[in-house]
Amino acid sequence: MRRASLILVPYLWLLALFAVPFVIVLKISLSDIAIAMPPYAPNWEPSDGVAAFREFLSGLDFENYVWLSEDALYWKSALSSLKIAVISTFLTLLLAFPIAYGIANASTDWRPVLLMLVILPFWTSFLIRVYSWMGILSNTGLLNQFLMWTGVINDPLQIINTDIAVYIGIVYTYLPFMILPIYAALDRLDMSILEAAQDLGCTRITAFWLVTIPLAKQGIIAGCFLVFIPALGEYVIPYLLGGSNTLMIGKVLMNEFSANRDWPVASAVAIILLLILVVPIVLFQRNEQRLREVGA
Repeated sequence: MRRASLILVPYLWLLALFAVPFVIVLKISLSDIAIAMPPYAPNWEPSDGVAAFREFLSGLDFENYVWLSEDALYWKSALSSLKIAVISTFLTLLLAFPIAYGIANASTDWRPVLLMLVILPFWTSFLIRVYSWMGILSNTGLLNQFLMWTGVINDPLQIINTDIAVYIGIVYTYLPFMILPIYAALDRLDMSILEAAQDLGCTRITAFWLVTIPLAKQGIIAGCFLVFIPALGEYVIPYLLGGSNTLMIGKVLMNEFSANRDWPVASAVAIILLLILVVPIVLFQRNEQRLREVGA
């Protein structure tokens, strides 16, 4: 009973905060738009009974999902979001790994201080930090003023309202989410393995690629997931730092909910976004479990 009660708690948590909202959003995505509050007309309600539910299932259509496939805006926004999320995750990894590696190899006296510096930005509001980048990257911002003062450029660079600004904002915002899991993996690394690899003829670079990277793989994968998942559906950063040409599914989703008031289509977009995220994660976990079973 004690084991069952411990397992029941996270399942109830998932049921309340994931399964139930998912069913509600799925139900709205199968509804019709209406001029009402809320702005949709459900095709079935629990009070209608079992017979009405069977009739609803027999005449079930995916009109809103078909609309998403026919309108180029939605699949282009999904592809653009995937591109931005993948590139941002890769850039974050390139920047985070040396930082995590340096912290893991620092003296024990300095590690708490360095980790505190990594976590310190979380003490400030996320919105304020994004707004600060608007002041840094604008045409009259600190970056352009510094580059013009040093003589590197003569005219201000157009950084704000571009995809470059979105990349900068995402990398800056989610950098700690990449550093911490990689540091946790590197902190458990047995340095004697590296010394043994060098004794067997490996150079430092070869030992790094053949020993350090494979042993830190789980931290790298965890960090990539922690950055890629929120970056794919990001709304605030592309809204504030990106221009009108920066197309991301989070902006489209917010526009459908607030401006167009088309909740069924917006819910269908949310379901598609969720599937884009969940399906690869489930496949990856099954593959990892299969590899562990083979290794065992």
